[in-house]
Amino acid sequence: MSLPPVKTRERLSEVRYEIRGELARRARELEGQGRKLIKLNIGNPGAFGFRAPEHLQRAIADRIADTDPYTHQQGLPQAREAIAAFHKQRGTPNASPERVFVGNGVSELIDLSLRALLNPGDEVLLPSPDYPLWSAATILNDGRPVYYRCLPENGFLPDPEEIASLVSNRTRAIVLINPNNPTGAAYPRELLERIVAVAQRHKLLLMCDEIYDSILYDEAAFTPIAPIAGDLPCLSFSGLSKVHRACGWRVGWAVLSGDPVASGNLHHAMDLLGALRLCANVPGQFAIEAALHGEDTIAPLCAPGGRLFEARRAVIESIEQSRHLELVAPAGALYAFPAVTGAAAEGFDDHRFALELLETEDVLVVPGSSFNVPYRNHFRVTLLPQPDDLREVFRRIERLLDRYAQSDARAAVA
Repeated sequence: MSLPPVKTRERLSEVRYEIRGELARRARELEGQGRKLIKLNIGNPGAFGFRAPEHLQRAIADRIADTDPYTHQQGLPQAREAIAAFHKQRGTPNASPERVFVGNGVSELIDLSLRALLNPGDEVLLPSPDYPLWSAATILNDGRPVYYRCLPENGFLPDPEEIASLVSNRTRAIVLINPNNPTGAAYPRELLERIVAVAQRHKLLLMCDEIYDSILYDEAAFTPIAPIAGDLPCLSFSGLSKVHRACGWRVGWAVLSGDPVASGNLHHAMDLLGALRLCANVPGQFAIEAALHGEDTIAPLCAPGGRLFEARRAVIESIEQSRHLELVAPAGALYAFPAVTGAAAEGFDDHRFALELLETEDVLVVPGSSFNVPYRNHFRVTLLPQPDDLREVFRRIERLLDRYAQSDARAAVA
């Protein structure tokens, strides 16, 4: 006698995370058959030969004997002091260890903070394209994502007037991802000032994902939002995963800035939720001070001759030579978000393209619509492979798009 299937939460049907979804599962099947794939779906530095800096590794090794007990739910005191000091140097108002939360990566803290904030039906203004965890966490905490457009023709920068037009009596927060994943856009100060003004006018929480804050190219600048926000409550997220190439350590933090009285309830709610999961990974927290106040190891990688800079150059030059692709050059982060244009774009479907690219050319990319955009002609690649590998990737992409364009041309003749 068969048992009935276990029912799962209905809202999971609204959640998409193609970065590790169906295409990634198919990739594992092909690898099991002996196929050698070039996988560009995840910004995971360690999978491409990057290592966390040695002085961070030593910081953990030197204190490993102290890592057995639980620590405070908000994090090790010395780690929170290092984070608060770093934010004070940036000009973050009211940055103090008591207002720092250390988590198992920024991912956990995004979920935890939205759980602390949202009641059923509350709305969060999210960028489109977004990093899909933000949408998923909003939905799974009974909120409603409302998207403001970051259009390619505007350099993937948002329009503050559109953001203001989307505010309703259920809006609780504005989310920014700066530098942006998946587009690589870096937001100028004047734009951030206008968005802060919208949040101030409507008494909204600002939530800024700044995990790529030091990954910048061609003299692009990063402007933290908390100093601009002043007394307005603001959560700034960052961690060790990207700038410090330590994804597997699962170390992230959120700094709650602004007026302590206005944000007091949110602080207590996040503290409670942090206590329910006891604490974040302890060994990795011993690397935070060395990361934030030690040697800068990311800038050389982003400068001309550095591996990330040259990988980005390889992508830009490959797309400039393409008959079918256009690109807004990423100013920061670890990704490019190309668009398919011209004859190859006729009837183009990004999921079908990604699957065919995987099956016929052994390359795994993420369809652009996975990042909550209404159009279907983009895809995302990571800049982490070696530059020559990326040039080879785009040769294979061009072959597939040539077939698309030729097929369209034959159909037009017929």
